[in-house]
Amino acid sequence: MINAVMMCLALNIYFEARNQPIHGQVAVTQVVLNRVADHRYPDRVCDVVYQAKKNRSGRMIKHKCQFSWWCDGRSDIPKDMDAFRWAYHIALGVMYGVYPDLVRGATHYHSNKVSPEWAKSKEKTAIIGDHLFFRWPNEY
Repeated sequence: MINAVMMCLALNIYFEARNQPIHGQVAVTQVVLNRVADHRYPDRVCDVVYQAKKNRSGRMIKHKCQFSWWCDGRSDIPKDMDAFRWAYHIALGVMYGVYPDLVRGATHYHSNKVSPEWAKSKEKTAIIGDHLFFRWPNEY
């Protein structure tokens, strides 16, 4: 039986980091859990993964989600089931504490292909694969 929390994490790994090395997939998952633990974000895994800006009628605004895959207008059904099963196993490992903290409290990350404005106000904690990881300054 598939657990809803694991499904949220596995989908996020799959769509955000399936092209990354294992430790990059772990790191992306650790960011989600760090957000759950941070008072600035929702306190449940799926609420963090699916966090989005909404218009007045309550509909998600395209490209205004915390994790880009969730509101990019594309299908959210995995096509590569081997990669999805792998993501699910990584999610389990992270939830059960199999991996050490790779991101040192990071609550943010971005690809090295972009330079978001918010990164200037955060402290860089790690570079893993092609992602840069950040946390709120002076909070670790």
